[in-house]
Amino acid sequence: MADHNDSDSTYEQRQARRAQIAPGHAVGVTEAMVHDVVHAFYGRIRTDAMLGPIFEGVIRDNWDHHLAKMCDFWSSVLLMTGRYDGRPMPAHIRIDVGQGAGLTDAHFAHWLELFRATVRDLCPPDAAALFEDRAQKIAASLLQGVQFSRGQLPDWLGPVKSEPAKDSA
Repeated sequence: MADHNDSDSTYEQRQARRAQIAPGHAVGVTEAMVHDVVHAFYGRIRTDAMLGPIFEGVIRDNWDHHLAKMCDFWSSVLLMTGRYDGRPMPAHIRIDVGQGAGLTDAHFAHWLELFRATVRDLCPPDAAALFEDRAQKIAASLLQGVQFSRGQLPDWLGPVKSEPAKDSA
């Protein structure tokens, strides 16, 4: 595999190369589309009976900052801009939805439902499919991280073996 040395090009040239290979580029995702999706999606979240109170409790008066961060996140995911600089897992693990309970698969499933509706309303089909695919993977990863932090292991991992197996003879 050829080693590419970025020192032979300018920042603008490297950004242009990344833009050409970004998954969103091929399906017409633009910065304006990312902005519209993020703002419309969180508009839905804020009025949602299940997720609205959770987000309001965490974000409080910092919606402008959160929306900007989410635009950077989706721009990085789909357009490879590298603008996002955050750690979403610890933030999601810390969320308390009441009485010491954290996020569940129902929360993530509902989040995905609202996200899918948003991208289907705003994006051409191929761009919506890409947004949905990445959102599904992100939600699954976050859910697994949240569950793992509680000591819940995914079914596919199987039983944890802390002792040698005993002979059944």
